[in-house]
Amino acid sequence: MTHQALSLLAELTYRCNLQCPYCYNPLDLRAYADELAEDDWLRVIDQAAALGVLQIHFSGGEPTLRADLLVALVRRARQRELYSNLITQGTFLDDALLGKLVAAGLDHVQISVQGAHAPLADAIAGTAVHERKVAALARVLQTGLAVTLNCVLHRANIDEVADIIALAEQLGIRRLELANAQLYGWAFRNRAGLLPSREQVAAAAETVASAQARLRERMEIVYVLADYYERYPKPCMHGWGQRFMTVAPDGRVLPCPAAAAIAQLSFENVRDRSLADIWEHSRSFNAYRGMSWMPEPCRSCDRRAIDFGGCRCQAFLLTGDARATDPACTLSPHHALIEHAIADPGAATGAERLVPRRA
Repeated sequence: MTHQALSLLAELTYRCNLQCPYCYNPLDLRAYADELAEDDWLRVIDQAAALGVLQIHFSGGEPTLRADLLVALVRRARQRELYSNLITQGTFLDDALLGKLVAAGLDHVQISVQGAHAPLADAIAGTAVHERKVAALARVLQTGLAVTLNCVLHRANIDEVADIIALAEQLGIRRLELANAQLYGWAFRNRAGLLPSREQVAAAAETVASAQARLRERMEIVYVLADYYERYPKPCMHGWGQRFMTVAPDGRVLPCPAAAAIAQLSFENVRDRSLADIWEHSRSFNAYRGMSWMPEPCRSCDRRAIDFGGCRCQAFLLTGDARATDPACTLSPHHALIEHAIADPGAATGAERLVPRRA
């Protein structure tokens, strides 16, 4: 199986003014405080283009907290003919910054909301920002940039899915992403409070399917079901080290955004090695690349080239072994861990409050 880097996620900072309990950022945010300087990031973009990367996504944390750097990197991405996407919660995306980004050559903006209505959305975010997000969406739509509206779904807001779709319609959104929370980082810490019930998941899926049929000519609705409710795991990142890479704020290079959780691995830094060298030769990128590393039942499964054994980060978080078959798979010997978690979401912690993400 060949591996060609196509997409780079550039996490400019893990700082954020929101406190969303479903955030996938690492728990130890202070470990990433030594952020790459502009020259480092420019070198990363140049090396990514030379490696064959086609898309670069600027994220965090909140990437607009490093506004001057962001503008410079978007400009360099355009010079290197990379498609650039800004992933933001939008609260700092004012006219001035937006104008600079458009002039620099930004191609796409993804803005997130926490719900359809301010009271719940602001409670989830930990601060009053919903109306500012809606205003930012309207502002970006006026520029003609490609726009995606994103909402992470979980137990607290999944029952609002019809209203979230209605909000997207009202704004004139052409692409809506409804993604059930992926349980890494802070989201894994808050798993018991975030997991929806099976009934909530089924109702939301029915609502989304109806809207997809009704709006198919006007809006693309992407719905990502929670791994815990799937029969088989998703092909995480299209296979470990196959297409995607992430550069963390401190320069560590990861096969996926959550990979730093895997204590069995250490990760190389762009301050010390070139991106191409890390992609091709580092132990971390080759650890679960391809299929030769797979244990049973993955090794002899006819789905091994479809889902690649599932998510390595999820396997580690749930079993302590990143080589294990993803417990989300019904064929996994560890699948009982998933069944127990979804049998009665929240029962293990009762009324325990969600722990907010802290910058």
